[in-house]
Amino acid sequence: MRTIRTAILAAAAVATLAGGAQAAPVSHPQAEAQALDLAKQAIALRSVRGPGNRTPEVAALFRDALVAGGFAAEDVTITPVDDTAYLIARWHGSDPKAKALVISGHMDVVEAKPSDWQRDPFTPVVENGYLFGRGATDMKLDDALAIASLIELKREGFKPRRDIVIEFSGDEETVMKTSGLIAEKLAGSELVLNVDGGGGRLDDATGAATYFTWQGAEKTYADFSLTVTNPGGHSSAPRADNAIDRLAAALLRIQAHRFTPEVSPLTKAYFTAAAAYAPPETAGAMRAFAANPADPAAIAVLAANPSTIGKIGTTCVVTMISGGHAINALPQRAEANINCRIFPGHAPADIMAELAAAANDPAVAFKDVSEGSVRTDASPMRPEFVAAVTKALGKVYPGVPVFPAMASGASDSMWFRHAGVDSYGASPLFTKASEDFSHGLNERVPLSNIAPSITYYLSLVSDLAK
Repeated sequence: MRTIRTAILAAAAVATLAGGAQAAPVSHPQAEAQALDLAKQAIALRSVRGPGNRTPEVAALFRDALVAGGFAAEDVTITPVDDTAYLIARWHGSDPKAKALVISGHMDVVEAKPSDWQRDPFTPVVENGYLFGRGATDMKLDDALAIASLIELKREGFKPRRDIVIEFSGDEETVMKTSGLIAEKLAGSELVLNVDGGGGRLDDATGAATYFTWQGAEKTYADFSLTVTNPGGHSSAPRADNAIDRLAAALLRIQAHRFTPEVSPLTKAYFTAAAAYAPPETAGAMRAFAANPADPAAIAVLAANPSTIGKIGTTCVVTMISGGHAINALPQRAEANINCRIFPGHAPADIMAELAAAANDPAVAFKDVSEGSVRTDASPMRPEFVAAVTKALGKVYPGVPVFPAMASGASDSMWFRHAGVDSYGASPLFTKASEDFSHGLNERVPLSNIAPSITYYLSLVSDLAK
């Protein structure tokens, strides 16, 4: 423990001297040391779907830590599912009628090939103020911080009024089967703190904390197949009705189609606040769009920027095509996949119908082929959550702006929202934009996050569990 503790202190000092990052005073040494130790042990377990999946071992590691930290053994369960598993642990509150507060995360990670990395992705390395390894940011350190924080609350004698449930899914990065099972089991909960979402931004030049966002919505993921069939024939006798040609023409019409830009209360708040941190042209467009989502000049600027186009409405893009069966025959079949990220409030069936209308060809057959996805609408901006997260962040980064955001990708929050439970991405990790390597090579996270994250979680969880 002493070695781990020294590493945390040294890392915080290096980060502060090198970049000026804002960090809270170290005040929970046992929890901080445990979080780093747990994260390192979890990173060393290759929890990737398929042969050799060690996600059940990560679940066992977390279970043992929770039980050793004061959770009753019978209140911590691991459920095997296919080649993975999920974990649910419950801390009973004093009011059995109060709905539970859920803390949500996942234990699996995306694949990483050691030959591509500078360091072995499944050998945790602490170096120059960073923790390196697959899952450092997505999301084994966050898991460990949440566990260590709950154990610290128990150590301090906290008595929750409502049950606190901490759960970790085992296949969030792939099919989300365990994610759906967990949400079904916990469908009667009050709200979810998803520590796989939200977070803060550090200035690339100075390392100072600039702003923090909590995630109150995410777009619905959908895949639609487009198929054109044809009798085909010999390629020496071409004719106008060609399956590949018809599919290509339909795809070009879809490419030219634009979904109506829109704002929600959450995205309006995001654009208004985030404009202060954007380049001048983008900032002006963000403010104008928040004021009037039909503003054509603002739409043109935001739609041309890959980092903002997904925030102004539904987007759909062709991701795969295939066709034909022989190089000397007319194609009998041509297929394409269109991937959509749907703005909250719209059903996938309605988006597919809009795509079919844009294609404008009855020969093109559409089918929803989405897997591991369900419709997800935005969570409300609940005053008690907003107040609690703002207070918690202010304890460790005073004066740093806090505002909501919408994610374009899917998380376990999708399943909870679909089950009628409000879910909020609330990770306290701060990173530089240039050092966000989630799902990428040489994934890392600043160790200077550990101390403030513990303080943040202690405040947030205790306020919402009272």
